[in-house]
Amino acid sequence: MKKNYKELLSNITTFVFDVDGVFTDGTVMITADGELLRKMSVKDGYALKTAIKKGYNVCIITGGTNQGVKERLKGLGVTDFYMGAHHKEEPLEEYLDIYGIDPQSVVYMGDDLPDIPPMKMVALATSPQNAVPEVKAISDYVSHKNGGEGCVRDIIEQVLKVRGDWNDNFSAKND
Repeated sequence: MKKNYKELLSNITTFVFDVDGVFTDGTVMITADGELLRKMSVKDGYALKTAIKKGYNVCIITGGTNQGVKERLKGLGVTDFYMGAHHKEEPLEEYLDIYGIDPQSVVYMGDDLPDIPPMKMVALATSPQNAVPEVKAISDYVSHKNGGEGCVRDIIEQVLKVRGDWNDNFSAKND
């Protein structure tokens, strides 16, 4: 029997996200000179910035290595990145050890097969609506939003609302 994800929201203090397929729709546009372009939702950016301002831990674990993606997320306040990570459980273990974070206070959002091992290590495994079937099958919560279209905001907003930390005063700037 699957756990009721809503019962776990009040224990969450840490968000861990994949990038491609979560912050993005998984599409990569390629310029003539080979540069890879992605698009991200400003709604996800607002929620991410709000969570960081409220003191939540945020970590990015991605197989990608795009510096533009890193700069965008750094601009929102993210400081912990594991890029080029193809075996994602190892960086997750390292991150949790460095900060002394209990896996039972962590939500992980991923969309593809490399995300399954770390999703099994945390309290709350989540995915976008357009994640691959294998990831959706092990997710405690599947967002009604697709990757790149607000799924990050969806899970952050739910956690922050349950914990009384969601604000409606538009305090985050430069999303």
